[in-house]
Amino acid sequence: MCGIVGILGKSAVAEKVVESLRRLEYRGYDSAGVATLEHGRLEVCRAEGKLKNLEHKLDKHPMGGHSGIGHTRWATHGKPSERNAHPHATKRVAVVHNGIIENFRELKTELEAEGVVFRSDTDTEVVAQLVDRQMLAGKSPVAAVAEVLPRLKGAFALAFLFDREADLMIAARRGSPLAIGYGDGEMFLGSDAIALGPFTDRISYLEEGDWAVLTREGVEVRDESGRIVERPIQKVPAGALLVDKGNHRHFMAKEIYEQPEVIAHTFSHYLDLSAETVALPDLPFDLAEIQHISITACGTALYAGAVAEYWLERFARVPVSTDIASEFRYRETPLTPGGLTIVISQSGETADTLASLRYAKECGQKVLAVVNVPTSTIAREADAVLPILAGPEIGVASTKAFTCQLATLACLSVAIGRAKGLLSQEDEHRLVRAFMEVPRLMTEALKLSPEIEVLSRTLAKARDVLYLGRGTNFPLALEGALKLKEISYIHAEGYAGGELKHGPIALIDETMPVVVIAPHDRIFDKTVSNMEEVAARGGKIILVTDPKGAAQAHVDAVQKLILPEMPATVCPMVYSIPVQLIAYHTAVIMGTDVDQPRNLAKSVTVE
Repeated sequence: MCGIVGILGKSAVAEKVVESLRRLEYRGYDSAGVATLEHGRLEVCRAEGKLKNLEHKLDKHPMGGHSGIGHTRWATHGKPSERNAHPHATKRVAVVHNGIIENFRELKTELEAEGVVFRSDTDTEVVAQLVDRQMLAGKSPVAAVAEVLPRLKGAFALAFLFDREADLMIAARRGSPLAIGYGDGEMFLGSDAIALGPFTDRISYLEEGDWAVLTREGVEVRDESGRIVERPIQKVPAGALLVDKGNHRHFMAKEIYEQPEVIAHTFSHYLDLSAETVALPDLPFDLAEIQHISITACGTALYAGAVAEYWLERFARVPVSTDIASEFRYRETPLTPGGLTIVISQSGETADTLASLRYAKECGQKVLAVVNVPTSTIAREADAVLPILAGPEIGVASTKAFTCQLATLACLSVAIGRAKGLLSQEDEHRLVRAFMEVPRLMTEALKLSPEIEVLSRTLAKARDVLYLGRGTNFPLALEGALKLKEISYIHAEGYAGGELKHGPIALIDETMPVVVIAPHDRIFDKTVSNMEEVAARGGKIILVTDPKGAAQAHVDAVQKLILPEMPATVCPMVYSIPVQLIAYHTAVIMGTDVDQPRNLAKSVTVE
C-alpha cells in the first residue's frame, strides 16, 4: 500500500510530487524518492525515513524538471535504505512500483547472465532493467514496456519516466490501484485519487490489467490484451477526495478490491521476501517458551482468530483456545501461567476485547494485540503489538481488515513454529513463497465478481442461507454468514460440514441456498458427502472450490465459483474474496445501506 505520484506539468514538479506523497502518508512507508527530467535527463533523489528527510535533500539540491514521479515505500525485498528506495533508475528509465514481482529471482538471474549489475536488493529494479534492455535493443519506451509487462508475475502498480522523453509517462496496474488526473495541458497519476486533490477534480481509474500512455494532451489506455479502451472520467468535488470511493459504488466494494494491495503491504512488513523468511519485530517474550495461547475477539476479528487457531496448532503444536471477548471477560477463565493471550480488534477500542486484555494481564499473561490502529487503547495497553496495516476501513462490515488480520496471524504462526524448531527452514521458505502468491491469487478471485453478481440475484430472494466449511474453511463459513446477515439482513448461519447431520439438515428444502466453501484438500471427499446430503433434500448448492474440486464434485450445484489452485494454508485469505462479494452483491440487489447497515457501528466501544 505504498504511494505513487506522477506529474506531467507546466512548471517544476518535485515539490508538488512530495506534497502529493504527503497526502498518502496514512498508508505508511519507510523511505521516499523522486525522479524528474531536468533538461531532458533523468535525475533521482531518494532518502530513507520520512518525507522530511527527502525534503531536506531537495532543499540542498533542488531538482528542476516539469515531469516527475515519486514514491513512498514499505520495504518488501531488501531492508529500508536509500539504495532500496524508489525510484529505481537506469540511464534510460526510472520506475516506481507498488506490489510484489513474484518471479523476480528468475528474471534477475536471466539479466545477470547477460551482464547486468544490480544496485539494490529489490524486485522493482528488475522491472527497470528489463525495460532498459528492451530500449537498448532499439525499442521505443512504449514498445519496451509492452514487451516487459506480460513477463511480470504478481500484483503490482507501476509508473515509468524515460530519459529525453519529457512528454511521456507510462502506468500499469495489475492488482494495485492507479488513478489518472486530467488538467489543462497537464496530466497526473496517483495510487489513490486523494493524492491528486490539489491538482484536479477530473479523475479516471485504470481497471485490472490496464496500462496507459500519458502525455500532456491526454492518455491512451490499453487493456491486458493490448486493445485501446476508454475509461470514464469522473468529476469529483475536491472535498470528496479526502475520503474517496474511487470508481466504486460503495466503500465496502473499494475495500474488497484493495485487498491484493493491502495484504501485500502486510506481508511485506512481516516477511523478508528476499530471504523467504518471517521477520517479526522484536517481541518482549520468547516465542519458543509459549505453552498455551488464548485468542479473544468479537465479530469478524473472532473468526480471524478461529482460523489462526488451526494454524497455530498445526505449525507450532501449541494448544489454543478461541473465545468471544464478551464471554471470556466474565467467565473467569483460568489462564495457564506463562501463556500468551492474543487480542484482535480492527479499531483497537472494542470494549469487550479491551476488558479481556485487562483480565489476561491480571492473570499474568503476556498480551499481544493484533490491531489496525497502532495508537489505540488496546495497542497501548498490550505488551506487544502486531499492526495489520490495512489502512482506513470505512465500511462497517469488515473486509480488508479481516484478511490483513489473517496475514498477520499466519506470519505469527510460522514464526512460533520456527522458534520451537517444529518447522524446518525449507518449511518456512515454502510457506513464505505461498504467502507471496496471495496478492495475485486475490486478484484472480476478484474476477469472479460478475458471476457472483448474477448468482446474488437468486440469493436475494432467499429468507435463509447456510454456509458450510471444514478445517480453516469452517471459520470462513461463519464469517460468510455474518457478512450476509450484516449487510443484506438475510438470516444466515455457518456450520462445520460434519455438523450438518446433527441438526441443521432439518432446515434443508428446495428454497434453501447452501454455500459450500471447499477447496480440494485432504478432507474434500468428506465435504462432498455433505453436499450429497443437501442435494438429496433439494437444497440449492453454491460451491466455492478450485478446478480439481469442481471436476470431482459430482453433485448438482446452482453454481460453481472456481478459484485457482493454491496451498491450503492461504485458502482462507483468498476464499474470503468470493465470500465477501456474495454478501456485497446480494445487499446491493436488495437495496440496503451497504456501508452503514442498520443497528451497527464500526467500533463497538460499549458493552
